[in-house]
Amino acid sequence: GGGYGGYGPPGGYGGGWGGGWGGPPPAAKPGVIPLRPLGVGEILDGAVSTMRTYWRTVLGISLTVAVLTEIVVVLLQGLVLDDATSEVLNDPDATLSELGDAMADTTINSGVVLLVSLIGTVLATALLTTVTSRAVLGRKVTIGEAWRDARPQVAKLFGLILLLLLIVAGLVTVGMAPGLIVAVAGGGGAGVALTVLGLLASAVVAVWLMVRFSLASPALMLEKQGIKKAMGRSTKLVRGSWWRVFGIQLLAAVIANVVASIIVIPFAFLAAALSGGGVGGFLEGTGDLGWTFLIVSGIGSVIGSMITFPITAGVTVLLYIDQRIRREALDLELARAAGVQGPAAPGSAPGSR
Repeated sequence: GGGYGGYGPPGGYGGGWGGGWGGPPPAAKPGVIPLRPLGVGEILDGAVSTMRTYWRTVLGISLTVAVLTEIVVVLLQGLVLDDATSEVLNDPDATLSELGDAMADTTINSGVVLLVSLIGTVLATALLTTVTSRAVLGRKVTIGEAWRDARPQVAKLFGLILLLLLIVAGLVTVGMAPGLIVAVAGGGGAGVALTVLGLLASAVVAVWLMVRFSLASPALMLEKQGIKKAMGRSTKLVRGSWWRVFGIQLLAAVIANVVASIIVIPFAFLAAALSGGGVGGFLEGTGDLGWTFLIVSGIGSVIGSMITFPITAGVTVLLYIDQRIRREALDLELARAAGVQGPAAPGSAPGSR
């Protein structure tokens, strides 16, 4: 199969273990996971084990990406997001046009910050996908090797993420449009109710679609697929397991964000205490977001990202591998590639470095 680590499209053989005689043999575990269908705990444990075993590479990637994106975000917020905007938004006597301008400024600035963060997330995901896939085979990889392997696919990965964002934005727009039209036409209450209903309905459809396509990024990175093929692969792998994939991704996101919050929140309070308005001003939203505040809270965000990136990226890759073990007997191919079960299949062993 194509791609590194034998992650090419499925080979010509079907089912996993043979008939019902005496159950399966114990699964080989050359790397961070046993080569068999995984439980939820094993997927989470695999992501954490990758971080622990290959911490130099994993934290090196996460720290580099987090620092670079946070520097850009802090500079944007410090130089571009002026205090006048927040003053207008907090001013009860501001005119409608002033509020409109301030809202537009805030939206554009938030959009730019979001885009910068997204670029960072895509890069971290691309590099950590390579690291996790090698960790499954018990092979370590340097940051340079991860970048060389990921680089040809990074542009496609950006394309994939942007396409998914556009799909979500399109769904939400379509969902809210009827309500907004009614509201503009003078049906105040009914328009608002219809808008909220449309937003909820489109959010449900968006979540359903995003879970369906959630394994597209590892498919794209590891099988060296195009965007359309990767989305098709994800749909095929998630089919019949939507709730499982959704539950595990949600659990991983909750765990990662709780851990990150434990780090980020104290830094936010420390930043507030050190800056002009003090903690009281920060809690009331009237504090001065000066450079001290931005830099100290930025350091908290960097440390938070160092933990969230590897957990969420690792879980997605291991979920993808798990679904392929369940559907396509990828465990047999991985075992051969790791040299733990008979001779390596031609073309399936990754470049051993």
